Amino acid sequence: MQDNATEVTAAGIARLAGVGRAAVSNWRRRHADFPKPVGGTETSPSFALAEVEAWLRHQGKLAEVPLRERVWQQLAGHPEGPAAALAHAGCVLLLIHDRPTVWLEVSAGSDERLAALLPAALEQVTVPRFGWVQAGRGVHAGMGVEPPSTVNRPGAVNTPEVASGGSAAPHTLHAPATSAAPATPAALSVPLPTGPQLLPSTPLLRGAAELAAELGARQAFEFLLGRHLDANPRQFTTTPTELARLMADLAGPARTVLDPACGTGALLRALDARPGQELHAQDRAPELAVLTALRLALHGWATVRAAVGDSLRADAFPWLRADTVLCHPPFNERNWGHDELAYDPRWEYGFPARAESELAWVQHALARLRDGGTAVLLMPPATASRRSGRRIRADLLRRGALRAVVALPVGAAPPYNIPLHLWVLRRPEKAPGQPEVLLADAGQFAGEGRGGPDWQAVRDIVLDAWWAHDRDGTLPERPGLARSVPVIELLDDDVDLAPARHLPPPAAADGAEQLAAVRECLAETLRLTTDLTPSPATTARPARWPLTTVGELARGSALVMRTGGNGGHARAAVLTDHDVLAGTGPSGTLPETDEEAVLTEAGDVVVPVLGGGSVVRVVDGTTAGAVLGRNLVLLHPDPAALDPWFLAGFLRGTANNRQASSYASTATRLDVRRLQLPRLPLDEQRRYGTRFRALDEFERALRHAGRLGDQFVRGMYDGLTDGTVPPG
Repeated sequence: MQDNATEVTAAGIARLAGVGRAAVSNWRRRHADFPKPVGGTETSPSFALAEVEAWLRHQGKLAEVPLRERVWQQLAGHPEGPAAALAHAGCVLLLIHDRPTVWLEVSAGSDERLAALLPAALEQVTVPRFGWVQAGRGVHAGMGVEPPSTVNRPGAVNTPEVASGGSAAPHTLHAPATSAAPATPAALSVPLPTGPQLLPSTPLLRGAAELAAELGARQAFEFLLGRHLDANPRQFTTTPTELARLMADLAGPARTVLDPACGTGALLRALDARPGQELHAQDRAPELAVLTALRLALHGWATVRAAVGDSLRADAFPWLRADTVLCHPPFNERNWGHDELAYDPRWEYGFPARAESELAWVQHALARLRDGGTAVLLMPPATASRRSGRRIRADLLRRGALRAVVALPVGAAPPYNIPLHLWVLRRPEKAPGQPEVLLADAGQFAGEGRGGPDWQAVRDIVLDAWWAHDRDGTLPERPGLARSVPVIELLDDDVDLAPARHLPPPAAADGAEQLAAVRECLAETLRLTTDLTPSPATTARPARWPLTTVGELARGSALVMRTGGNGGHARAAVLTDHDVLAGTGPSGTLPETDEEAVLTEAGDVVVPVLGGGSVVRVVDGTTAGAVLGRNLVLLHPDPAALDPWFLAGFLRGTANNRQASSYASTATRLDVRRLQLPRLPLDEQRRYGTRFRALDEFERALRHAGRLGDQFVRGMYDGLTDGTVPPG
């Protein structure tokens, strides 16, 4: 069924047609029959998706809307908002995942029948998986009242409501209570409309089911959730996948786990699944708590308990004693409950100052651990040294609760310009005899620019140091990397736990010899640069070639155009836009996704779309096989029609880039489809390609010489100042 009510913005139209926003604006001005706005605002109008699709197809700009794009547009334009729509789609995907035959039964027939039967069918998965129940049905999970007899019978759909085909009252999904404690005020409630109210959602729900048939239920939900997060980057603070894995590995295997500020569930999703595992999640944002619950349920078979509320002010799990707590708390919050929580029993190590919200989260995590349980928290570096927190830090050290502080590289997680810390804590079973704390610094493994850290090196150093320290209670000194520090050395007036202030500097062995090797390599590179310097250019009149565009070449199958940004399932290195601009090898990472990654091949041409610089890169053997990163477009030329070096060279023309660029107040974006190049025979293309390739070699030699020069100068300064290089 086509959803005639779904609306799409200009950005969505651009994504549908594979063009830039500027092209959509041009279509609106030049074509009188372009669909009229049906909503939105004057500056950001929205259009009917069905009308846009028909117009694009009539103009030959679209053969068919891809299924993924259609479902996403239905979700984004849902009248209840994308978060509610994603929750509804997630419930259906969980039904398909757990009870596929039930979905086939309720989805057969009309949309009216689907709307009537679906609520009772959903109860068959929400009750056993979450304890979520329909309001007014008298079913309360964990309170000794059994759910309907059909709930746990696979394939059953003949509940009274289903059998009668009637419409029940609107559903509300509630967070479960448990036998250990009554329900708390921080209950999870998500209204699910039924009957006629559900009819507007049926196209989305059927589309989600089609997507599940194509990708799988879990992958379909991950795709929709990822698009939702990408579309609202300022609303969500996400924990990168590699960091989440590191935190989970530091905590170790666990059966009962809590994340009191769960966000999108990245930390709990990073855990290794164990039989009988229980996952507890809480977040102050209702939509995040719901989406996390659905995400975790689709990811595995653990028992999931999710709650809405501020964990500091309205703890939903006061009775819990977990094996592990993982947490990425909000940073630098002054309104965390300082005034109303002064006598809270969780402040076992001291009442946090108003400016020390992170130390409140630390003590909340310790309070929810069993004796000997482990907590891993992501912390801002200031928490390790602010004077207002020194008394709490001192008590954490004295009683053996704080076991490690790890400084991460810049770029590990938002905010990306700050080297964040990981704190590893353990609820003390008894006071240690001679306690030591592991201090580790992985800052040297930061990647260049926006490429991200070298996560494999970070994992190797951090996990090896922590496992050795945790096993033996101490760690042999590793200069510049890690050291087990006796607690007594840290209990001064400042109680400063910043690792860099307590680690010995890296050994500066063979400093003069290393500098000599760098100098020799620099001299050789400079000689090579001289040999590669192009010969003097001769003057000629400007050529008047017939021109074509990248877009026309793509439509004529002379090249294939792909856009990067998906990590896929492979753990391959990622070629970032910074790598292309700097001329370096693949250095980035992307979170794994269920969308296929774009892999580079030798001879491909890669173009950055942001930054306003005329830089293009031809993929060689050392770069082939890398995943294409964000803000990059890959052009795969047909070798029988296009020479890759000819293509790359003409795309770098300054005037060419100017006419194909659009300008905002803070950024420049390149519309690759509008880039031009001359129509020339293949032999003539190769002549130009040979010259462009020689220029590229010269440019690389210059860059290499610059890097070696920087390394030599920095080494000389360091050697002279630390005494490893004499002045004469």
